[in-house]
Amino acid sequence: MTRLFSFLSSLTFPHGVHPPEFKEATRDQAIRRLPFAPRMIIPLQQHFGEPAIPLVRPQQEVVRGQPIAVANGDLSVAMHAPVTGTVEGIQLMPTARGPKSEAIVIRTLAADSQVVRWGTPRDVNSLSSAGIIQAVQAAGLVGLGGAAFPTHKKLEVPAGHPIDTLVVNGCECEPYLTADHRIMLEHTATLLLGIRLAMRALKAQRAVIGVEDNKLDAVAALRACLSPHDPISVQTVRTKYPQGSEKLLIKALLKREVPSGGYPYQIGVVVNNVSTLSQMGELLPNGQGIIERVVTVAGPGVKKPGNYRVPIGTPLRYLLEQVGYAGDASHIILGGPMMGNTVASLDVPVTKGVSGVIVLPELATQSKPAGKTHPCIRCGRCLEACPVNLNPCELGRLAVKREYAMMQARFHLHDCFECGCCSYVCPSNIPLVQYFRIAKSVNRERLL
Repeated sequence: MTRLFSFLSSLTFPHGVHPPEFKEATRDQAIRRLPFAPRMIIPLQQHFGEPAIPLVRPQQEVVRGQPIAVANGDLSVAMHAPVTGTVEGIQLMPTARGPKSEAIVIRTLAADSQVVRWGTPRDVNSLSSAGIIQAVQAAGLVGLGGAAFPTHKKLEVPAGHPIDTLVVNGCECEPYLTADHRIMLEHTATLLLGIRLAMRALKAQRAVIGVEDNKLDAVAALRACLSPHDPISVQTVRTKYPQGSEKLLIKALLKREVPSGGYPYQIGVVVNNVSTLSQMGELLPNGQGIIERVVTVAGPGVKKPGNYRVPIGTPLRYLLEQVGYAGDASHIILGGPMMGNTVASLDVPVTKGVSGVIVLPELATQSKPAGKTHPCIRCGRCLEACPVNLNPCELGRLAVKREYAMMQARFHLHDCFECGCCSYVCPSNIPLVQYFRIAKSVNRERLL
């Protein structure tokens, strides 16, 4: 009855879809540590912005937690050694996106205990707003929900835009993913400290944690640590995809609308993910950088599904060997199955933005079997599903004709955040999201 009451009374947004959750295999398992791979690959660009600049040279010995690359400009972040070992080289290595990129390769010292040997504890209570932002950049923090946008830039709001509310995204609406859920349960203290630090950096008067109502144990754990007069509150929102999109979460929690083509800070709000803020609460007091993250590893192709604490730079092949998968890369998704990307090679590393590794021998989240694409029958299901009220049917028709400029000018293509709801409900198997990604890419090239 409690679950039903919560569902009926929780907040949400119009439209969206309800794919199967597939969270049962991992949501009740405690976070476990993954062993250290014998060789780590740390790409210099794991974030939106310029690649970091290496601080190390081949054959140099490094210790776990040591800075190995420095930020290259305001939209860049530092990198830190995930293991104690020796730098094998700085070379081009495969990436999940396809093209090779420069990375630092470290050979792990097998005999070492791999304790963190770098960091200077600090009194975070004495940090100013600017000091917190600077410490966040030095820690190499990016959005751990998947976007990998530098966290310090989110906290560094443009002048003239006062922030009154920090929205904390604890929805985790993608199928299979449960890493954020476990963090809210197991790392409540560091999460709340990270929230308070972010509020100070933003000068925000309050914070609202939005949690989907299929995670009531996380809601209870968070509320148990808060007083009635705390500026931090917890609010349940309806379990629906894509409830975790920041603009939709703002609408559900605060009834505010981010303008078309605009940003949350324009309406006095900043949104951060719970994993990001938990890392902030853990790293800043210790003066350390991010060297690992919690990753959900799940799917029908995994023998030992769970949430694992994975060193950043761990090769995907090694991770999958540890959880009982010996196949190829044909159905492996980094992130969630709705918005994640498939990989072309098992030699790519886990990076800061990887929230999940999903192994699907068959496309388990599909409402229909994959197969031949058929002509649009104008059923209107994509219009009913689109959470930002676009017309995917018309956008798809224009994409086929390569009318990319018109898609932008007349049908607001830029408001599409590629959630995949339209593709999910399309009875004709039309790959609408792929069409839209191509259109956006072409339009960006035309502007260069």
